[in-house]
Amino acid sequence: MRLTPDQSGLIRRTAEVAFTFDGAPVTGHAGESLALALMRAGHLHLRDAPEDAAPRGAFCCMGLCQECVVQIDGQTVESCRSVVAPGLAVTSLKEPV
Repeated sequence: MRLTPDQSGLIRRTAEVAFTFDGAPVTGHAGESLALALMRAGHLHLRDAPEDAAPRGAFCCMGLCQECVVQIDGQTVESCRSVVAPGLAVTSLKEPV
């Protein structure tokens, strides 16, 4: 039983924006954080921990923990504090298999 009516149909999304993550195409919405767009697309493993190579991804989603860091144009950035942009090429910090 829902306590409030379902209002998800009232959400108006901004335009879709295409970018890549580890070479694979992904879409987000204009103005959306990169971390959120990646999570919605099912990309939860963004980097490996330096000590034991355990998978890491978005945790605090406000730029405090640095668990969600990725590379954009050779620079390491927090995906939760980066905004989706058309043509963005994002690379994970995972160890090659």
